Amino acid sequence: MNKKDIASIRNQFKLNSRYMKIREIFNVYVKKESGEIYHQVTQPFELLEQEAQELFLTNFKKVLTGGLDAKLFELKFRSDVEESTQMILFNGLHADSTEAWNDKMLQIVEKMFAHTKYEFDTVVTFIRGEYQKATRKRDMESEEGGDDEVYSSEFVLCSLNKTDQPKKALLFDYIEKEFKSNNAVDPIINLTAPLAGFLFPAFNDNSADVNHILYNGGKVNQPNEMFIVDVLQCEEIITALEEKDTFDQILKIVVGDEVDSKVISNVYEEVDKMVQENQENEESEPPKLDSKDIERILEASGVEDVSSDKVEHAFKSVVYDEKHEIKASSVIPKSIKIETKIANVTINPKDLKNVKYITYNGKKCLLLEVDEEVVVEGFRLETGEL
Repeated sequence: MNKKDIASIRNQFKLNSRYMKIREIFNVYVKKESGEIYHQVTQPFELLEQEAQELFLTNFKKVLTGGLDAKLFELKFRSDVEESTQMILFNGLHADSTEAWNDKMLQIVEKMFAHTKYEFDTVVTFIRGEYQKATRKRDMESEEGGDDEVYSSEFVLCSLNKTDQPKKALLFDYIEKEFKSNNAVDPIINLTAPLAGFLFPAFNDNSADVNHILYNGGKVNQPNEMFIVDVLQCEEIITALEEKDTFDQILKIVVGDEVDSKVISNVYEEVDKMVQENQENEESEPPKLDSKDIERILEASGVEDVSSDKVEHAFKSVVYDEKHEIKASSVIPKSIKIETKIANVTINPKDLKNVKYITYNGKKCLLLEVDEEVVVEGFRLETGEL
């Protein structure tokens, strides 16, 4: 799934959505440490109070929010598993009765808590419904009625949330006109920050892909490997941070530890061109880099003495799987931080070429080229000549 696919689904989690129908919601309350189910309840989503619907819809959006390969991961199911999570989800999705659907979802809950215990009670929420997406607008000049041409698919979404104990507080009773302590003991379900979640199936090119699932790891660059392998039973993944580290190690072997800032800036620009062209052509498969791509990028960026053997050796020494390709979007940092004892500077990668590291009067200096006046505490700084 790409950002556009995810955003399209996420935006439909709203009241009275035209293209999404949530039929049932199934909540399972699980006790801490023991992992035992304390309570479970299922009901039509439409029968919830509007305020409760809005809280859950916000939670479902959170499950589909985050950077790809950083917080959101499209996982591929393993094919060598008996009674796999893939088949449980598929059969549950198409179950004829609510009871059958509940039974399948409880099998997922059992897998979640088979090897994991939390220090707090948790609530696992499942919904199943239908998602539609317009693929072609109708001809407004036509006399024929009807809606846009759409494709439709069933889906299951899961959200795992922690519970918080209510804080003690002093309240003022307007009726009795007196101060009272807050005696609330009911745990609060934290719907603002899901611990994990997933969407099944994944959606690509206006079609459902039952061989993949979209997983939310809860924290950036900290996917739960046990959840991925034992619960979802999917293939292991590499995060964007790990991909970036791999790319940086290859560059250090080829280029060396010292490099001109303009060269690094050129490298990021070349990679960004690939990403932008991919988005402009609306290609579903994200661009990836092998040793040949990295060689071309380094040559175009002004790196001297680049050879196929040198780049291939660096690639093989860092990447264990020779067939592995690095996602281009993962290697471009959102921002670059330059930290010194005097000051910390944060800049856009494309502006790195405007930064020079020089020696002036025997002192190391950071020269930053700007095209506007510099204002400090309301004062314009005087311009001097180097």
